[in-house]
Amino acid sequence: MFENKDNSSTGIGSLGEFGLIDHLTKNFKIKQKSTVMGIGDDAAVISCNSRKEMVVSTDFLLEGVHFDLSYMPLKHLGYKAVVVNLSDVYAMNAEPTQITVSIAVSNRFPVEALEELYAGIEAAAKIYNVDVVGGDTTSSTTGLMISITAIGMVNKGDAIYRSGAKENDLLVVTGDLGASYMGLQVLEREKEVFKVNPNSQPDLEPYSYLVERQLKPEARKNISKLLVELDVKPTAMIDISDGLSSEIIHICKSSKVGCNLFEDKIPLDPQVISVCEEFNLDSTTIALSGGEDYELLFTIKTEDYPKLKGNPHLTVIGHMTNQNEGTHLISRAGTKIPLIARGWNALENEE
Repeated sequence: MFENKDNSSTGIGSLGEFGLIDHLTKNFKIKQKSTVMGIGDDAAVISCNSRKEMVVSTDFLLEGVHFDLSYMPLKHLGYKAVVVNLSDVYAMNAEPTQITVSIAVSNRFPVEALEELYAGIEAAAKIYNVDVVGGDTTSSTTGLMISITAIGMVNKGDAIYRSGAKENDLLVVTGDLGASYMGLQVLEREKEVFKVNPNSQPDLEPYSYLVERQLKPEARKNISKLLVELDVKPTAMIDISDGLSSEIIHICKSSKVGCNLFEDKIPLDPQVISVCEEFNLDSTTIALSGGEDYELLFTIKTEDYPKLKGNPHLTVIGHMTNQNEGTHLISRAGTKIPLIARGWNALENEE
């Protein structure tokens, strides 16, 4: 069988999620002509025929790592599990069409609990117009695990990758950032209060937007159509799952460019700003590193700027530079600060 000739070992947390993926898959070679894009983007792209390409993405959610059932209702979990996968498909400029659902579950979950989970999956499938076409179910000794594979279709040549950004392109983001992470902070705080006083009833009304962004996020299915209407085709695109800074660095690395991100342009909901103050957190840091926003981040040619200027769904937050200039945040005071990928890393706490 396999032998480890070197007795030394490397902790997986030292590599991080994406470093580990790069390390484990560095020797994989593409052999099939139908594989248009393999590992390294939001989704794989496979040629179907002369007109269409298939987009495939898969995600894995583990209880205790990606979700906490003490405040995550199972119906919301099912819905979110679907949405986070569809977001990757939309980030490729594709239209999701099918999903498969696989779960591993322990016997502490009654059938009625799993019915709730699948009711959420069904609701998401209906809203996003995708078919559930298969999957697998098995037992678990460590809690609930969910793996969903999303499949989508895109016209040949219309898929958008992380690697297409050019120097001087503008950096654009949809919606607003940081709300999901702050929703998580509110829920975690109320969980601790409940532990101390089980009779306490949390008042989440002042935090409704933040909590909804955490428990029931939505993928930006409207953006592809909007960009067609505006006659704008992004040069690169990615979804924001791990924090704005991480996603910018992904685009810069894949496209071999640098970036200047302007702090005063980052879109923040007023509730994010006020709750950051309540928690004594810096709102810019939260937007850069919070994650789970599932907004789309993309680059456009400079000449396309007038087409989306003033659009309420889109905000220009920076521009791409020469690779040698690196990636930077330009603060409100005009200071140039190197951007570091500090997004959430599921592996760092596994030591």
